Amino acid sequence: MDYLVVYTSKTGNTQKVAVKIFESLPGKSKDIVSLEELGGEEADTYFVGFWNNRGICTTEVIDFLSGLHGKRVALFGTCGLSGNKEYFKQVEKQVSVFIPDDNEYLGCFLCGGKMAPRVLEKYRQMQSVCDTPQIRTLIAAYEDAMLHPNEQDFQNACEFAESVR
Repeated sequence: MDYLVVYTSKTGNTQKVAVKIFESLPGKSKDIVSLEELGGEEADTYFVGFWNNRGICTTEVIDFLSGLHGKRVALFGTCGLSGNKEYFKQVEKQVSVFIPDDNEYLGCFLCGGKMAPRVLEKYRQMQSVCDTPQIRTLIAAYEDAMLHPNEQDFQNACEFAESVR
């Protein structure tokens, strides 16, 4: 198989991006599967998707990446804090380190993604105790994240996939 899109998605954001990346890949020698349902599929090029949790991916994604050898590997994911390029670079650095050196690393695409309502509840509770500019910034980031991933994010994901394939 030429391409395998493997992803994990907690709220559905990363799955939506995975589908767009899959659709943008050429030919018929490709597949898409959640990490939880992954069987013995093998490919030359892997697009590995994850949801960001405090700057890193899940241990399952780390284990999967660590087991890849002699492949071409691209990363993609969703983050609650969207639009912060420096934060995206930090997340990419934190995750890409788990790709063994005998692979060809192709780069990373990250975009915003909706967060669970309990996150806003937590921010509101913090705000009720002490209304600081930092907490207002977190609430604004949450509200912005609710607009992602959007059509522009999907287009950017497809352009990324086309640029590295």
